[in-house]
Amino acid sequence: MKIRNLFAFLFLLTVGANAQSKKFAVQTVAFYNLENLFDTINGPNNDEEWLKGGAQNWTGERYKEKLANLSRVLSEIGTGENNPNAPVLIGASEIENRGVLEDLVKQPKMIDKDYGIVHFDSPDKRGIDVGLLYQKKHFQPTSYINIPLYIYKPEDKSSKKEAEERTDDVIATSGNDRRIYTRDQLLVTGLLDGEEINVIVCHWPSRSGGEKKSAPLREAAAALTRKITDSLQKIKPDAKVIILGDLNDGSFNKSVKVEIGAKGKKTEVENMGIYNPFESMANKGMGTIGYRDAWDIFDIIMVSEPFIRTDYSSWRYWKAGIYNKPFMITTTGQYKGYPLRHSLTEVGFSDHFPTYIYLIKEVK
Repeated sequence: MKIRNLFAFLFLLTVGANAQSKKFAVQTVAFYNLENLFDTINGPNNDEEWLKGGAQNWTGERYKEKLANLSRVLSEIGTGENNPNAPVLIGASEIENRGVLEDLVKQPKMIDKDYGIVHFDSPDKRGIDVGLLYQKKHFQPTSYINIPLYIYKPEDKSSKKEAEERTDDVIATSGNDRRIYTRDQLLVTGLLDGEEINVIVCHWPSRSGGEKKSAPLREAAAALTRKITDSLQKIKPDAKVIILGDLNDGSFNKSVKVEIGAKGKKTEVENMGIYNPFESMANKGMGTIGYRDAWDIFDIIMVSEPFIRTDYSSWRYWKAGIYNKPFMITTTGQYKGYPLRHSLTEVGFSDHFPTYIYLIKEVK
C-alpha cells in the first residue's frame, strides 16, 4: 500500500456507526535503551572496559556489528500495514557520546531516513547519556536543553537481599562528594509536521543496591520530569508533552503513579494530566526487561492530556506497543526468552525491548 503525502503515511480507518472512512496521517515515536553503546576510542569518560584489551572484549568489528543490530531494530519499530516509515522520533539511552549516534544514523538501514541528533554530555560517572534522533523532513527542533538532576547518596541501610538486586547501572559518586552523578534529562521542543511537540528523554537512576533503598532517587528524578512538564504547561496549558525513557521503575511504582501522577485509563486523566498506556500492558504481564523470571515495563512512553482528546484535528495518541521480535530474543540457556544482549562471546542487541506509540491526525 503506497498512499503517501510529503509529511506522513496515510491510511483509511473505519469509524462510527455509519462506517465512515477517514484518512489519517500516522507517525511513530519510539524509545530504546541501547545498552552500553560504546565506541572503541579512548574518551574522557570511564570507558576503559570498552577499549582494546578491556573487560568487555570490545573491538571495532564487534562495535560495527552492534550498530548493525541496533539499526535493524530501529528501522523496523512500528512499521507495518499502518505505517511503513521508521520512527520519526527516537529517544535513546545508554549512549557513550554523540559520535556513536552519528555512527548509528549512518548505518545502511537508517541513512535514507536522514536522522538529526540532539545530544548533550551528561555528568554520569559511567559515561552514558540520553539523546534524541529525529527525521529532519518531519521534525524541526526549535529549542533543546539538558536539565541536570541533583540527587545524593542515601545512608546505606539495605538488607542483603536488597543489595543483591542490582543492575548494570551502578550508582557512582565522586570522592567525598555524596552527589550521585547521573544522566541529565533532555527537553526538546520542535515542530512535528508543523505542530509543536515537546519531548522529554529520561534515564532515571538504577535500582543498584536494592529497589527500596534506591527508590527515593527515582522519585526525585520523576519529580524533576514532572517539574519540566509543569513548566511547559504553565506557559501553554494545552502543551503536548511526550515523556519517554528507561525509568528503572514500572507503572505502579511511586515515581510514576505519584510523582508523575500518570493514569492508566484515559477516563482518569484530568486537565494537564499524564496518560500512561503501558500500565495496562504491565497488568497483563508484558515486559521490556526481565529479572529472575519476572517481567516489568521500565521503558515507558507517556503523553499529556491533549494527546488523548477525542477529535483528530491535530496529533493524537492512537496506540502503543513493545517491539520484541524473535530475532531479538535469547533462544537457549539460562536466559532463554530474555532480550538477546551483549556478552563476551556474542554481540546482541540490548537487555531491554524498545517501546513505541503511534500518533495520528485526520487529513481532509
